[in-house]
Amino acid sequence: MTNRRTFLKLGALSSGALIANNAFSHISSSPKKVTIQSNKPIVLSTWNFGLKANEAAWEVLSKNGRALDAVETGVMVPEGDPTERSVGYGGRPDRDGRVTLDACIMDEQANIGSVACLEHIKHPISVARAVMEKTPHVMLVGDGALQFALSQGFKKENLLVEESEKEWKEWLKNSNYKPIVNIENHDTIGMIALDANGNLSGACTTSGMAYKMHGRLGDSPIIGAGLYVDNEIGAATATGHGEEVIRIAGCHLVVELMRQGKTPEQACKETVARVVKLTANRKKNLKDIQVGFIALNKQGEYGAYCVQGGFNYAVHDSTGNKLINSEYHLHE
Repeated sequence: MTNRRTFLKLGALSSGALIANNAFSHISSSPKKVTIQSNKPIVLSTWNFGLKANEAAWEVLSKNGRALDAVETGVMVPEGDPTERSVGYGGRPDRDGRVTLDACIMDEQANIGSVACLEHIKHPISVARAVMEKTPHVMLVGDGALQFALSQGFKKENLLVEESEKEWKEWLKNSNYKPIVNIENHDTIGMIALDANGNLSGACTTSGMAYKMHGRLGDSPIIGAGLYVDNEIGAATATGHGEEVIRIAGCHLVVELMRQGKTPEQACKETVARVVKLTANRKKNLKDIQVGFIALNKQGEYGAYCVQGGFNYAVHDSTGNKLINSEYHLHE
């Protein structure tokens, strides 16, 4: 039997439930999904030769092509240009007069391929992709990389163009190894892209520092240093003095900082700060070092940062293709 006190308590609960039901009756039981608009497709690349590279990549992206195809196609432009002295065919040689090339590529599924100290092949980025897709490995180097490339039908060529050979022979008179910052005789093209399907990929390719010791590798062929892609978060690539980028696993650090909520520029800036700190700890002159990063997140937001002024990068999206001067740390 329900007594008076229980009756009043039940009545109060029923009234409260009725009021609550009326108050929230306008809210759908299955709330609308909020869609964040992304700036896609979009492609970024390092230095002013990135403008032409971006145009080639955009041809793929604008037709709903895959980011992986876009970055490979894009970086092949400077790789195949005999007048471009820091990438591929026409790249300056090492101190022994041998043109050795490094490249890596990474897709949205964390598939990776890399070649290092590769000679006689004009497009190392395509060999890196073949390593990724046709071998159980992620990196091939030296003669092994060359033999693999030849087995895949790549053509063996002389990559030492006349002008580069002439400069090398002039350099031999003094053999002074002191690369000058922001002179593109030791810089890289790194490219990162977000396609119409929201997937990220990246590529990085270089002939490395001019007149380096034979066998020297920089950051460019090393996943996590010269390039890193995480399809949930974003992508980053680097340029400049590869030893300094390797020292901090630079591009992986940029992506991890974006994972923590930093914007692409903030992530690049904090990563450069790490380079600056370690340079001071090692009592090295920061003016002798240039390192730059570019980054792109899943929403198509982008940014860059470098040690000192002079680094620029190219961006191509639906508004067009433009060259941007990066913000930098070292002000005179």
